[in-house]
Amino acid sequence: MKNIFGFLSLILLFACNNAEKKAVETDVNKPFEEYKNNFINELWQTYPGWALGVGKHDFDSILVIPNEDTRKKELAFANNHLDSLKKHPIEGLSNNNKTDYYLIENLLKGSIWSTTELKSHEWNPSNYNVSEAFSIILSTEFDNLENRLDIFYKRMANIPAYFEAAKQNIKNPTVEHTQLAIAQNLGGLAVFETELEDALAKSKLDENTKTELLKRADQSIAAVKDYTDWLKNLKNDNPRSFRLGKELYAKKFEFDIQSGNTVEEIYQKALKSKAELHLKMAEITHNLWNKYFKQPVPTDTLQAIKMLIDKISTKHVHPDSFQTAIEQQIPVLVDFIKQKDLIYIDPSKPLVVRKEPAYMAGVAGASISSPGPYEKNGNTYYNVGSMEGWPKEQAESYLREYNHYILQILNIHEAIPGHYTQLVYSNQSPSLIKAILGNGTMIEGWAVYTELMMLENGYGNNEPEMWLMYYKWNLRTVCNTILDYSVHVNNFTKEEAIHLLVNEAFQQTAEAEGKWKRATLTQVQLCSYFTGFKEIYEFREEYKALKGKEFDLKKFHEKFLSYGSAPVKHIREMMLGEASPTPPKEEL
Repeated sequence: MKNIFGFLSLILLFACNNAEKKAVETDVNKPFEEYKNNFINELWQTYPGWALGVGKHDFDSILVIPNEDTRKKELAFANNHLDSLKKHPIEGLSNNNKTDYYLIENLLKGSIWSTTELKSHEWNPSNYNVSEAFSIILSTEFDNLENRLDIFYKRMANIPAYFEAAKQNIKNPTVEHTQLAIAQNLGGLAVFETELEDALAKSKLDENTKTELLKRADQSIAAVKDYTDWLKNLKNDNPRSFRLGKELYAKKFEFDIQSGNTVEEIYQKALKSKAELHLKMAEITHNLWNKYFKQPVPTDTLQAIKMLIDKISTKHVHPDSFQTAIEQQIPVLVDFIKQKDLIYIDPSKPLVVRKEPAYMAGVAGASISSPGPYEKNGNTYYNVGSMEGWPKEQAESYLREYNHYILQILNIHEAIPGHYTQLVYSNQSPSLIKAILGNGTMIEGWAVYTELMMLENGYGNNEPEMWLMYYKWNLRTVCNTILDYSVHVNNFTKEEAIHLLVNEAFQQTAEAEGKWKRATLTQVQLCSYFTGFKEIYEFREEYKALKGKEFDLKKFHEKFLSYGSAPVKHIREMMLGEASPTPPKEEL
């Protein structure tokens, strides 16, 4: 009897401790929830352009002038909120709030570092471009057309001052970013010409109002052209290198990627993966060789792989059918996912395949533009680059890169169940912070993970050609990291980069040229694909081992995505915590 009473006392004590712990958690979580709401409200007041991008349209008429006063305001916002965060102890916060805490902290510290150390506002003229926001206002039906045109009109008022501030900021721009700024700004003029005229023709505005709108649009066009002319004529005898260098690159990796590994560790893992992929591709090449060639297999393994890839890559669509082929493949992917029961695809969230807008041209050939968390029912756009005006040889090279097999993998990555699917889930996350401060590594990592996951589940009927092309595509992910690190830290030349991409990653020359250009215009982002993929795949295998026979792939995918676009390391921590709660250790 005494032992029973002792046992009951322990249970009651444990229950009381849990109740007290729960009360403490409630006490610290409630004020933190209030803080998050305040943070978000102040975030949009400080960054109204960002608000527009996520579907918060309260500040759309405001175009912030990027001058010194604005930078001081942004630094004050970051420093004030870092001080506010310290008032909320991490211990006792729920897993969801802990993750939000880390995301906010990373944003604020990264913002300060970017303004005070990276200083891209001084050397990257392509930072200054107003076209996209104005295009969103015209194309997104968050209000009636007449009201949106009024917002458009008000927002244009600051365009001349915006570009004057840009000219004051720029000190020693890189040649590459200067050229990009000129091309993208001139391409974006279509928003103030064709797009605006089309919208006015559909509107019910009176003629006087239309005239005033067009008058201000002419002033805006003149300001854009003046900026591009200024860039063209800018005397810059000592342009800044586009390379970040080791210290800046490592710090940017820390803020942008939010990985548990250093950039050097990721670089070494990428080198190892490259060697492993070469071995797998060599095996498939030897097995398929006699199907495609009558000559003996070359002794140079990489040469043999390249020859087979080049042979298979001739199977591709016509240049005029590229976008149509993408549109036709989307329902095929949806049907396969339903058949295999891999993840729920919400049919009410539209995906629209469209020609890439002119203001986006120059960096990537395919991308996703998703609606923000404030307009969850809006269209998601699959932007497809056009080959219009390309020389025949360049178009053929591009299409061989995105051949019959790889085009399917591209659609998995960009659309279903890759970016499109993940971003739909992200917008449904209960955490608005995670939807706003999405971690690019998790986002890109998920898209890369789904490529392998689909093939693991039989997509492509296990054809060796499909697997060979998948390994080639995955090698591209691996070499993205090798290339970016090598360019910005190891001073890779263009010749070395092209050799890596063409001879070791088996890419077409046009693709390699485009990737070199991208590495000169962006930093660190190319590392996100491989880093995120490795983290997600390794976590899935860890979770599968933990669950054993209870593991369900669909449930894993939906649970993983339910946390929003948080860093993988935090999602892992939360899912493992929920999957295997630590029982109380009491000696009876």
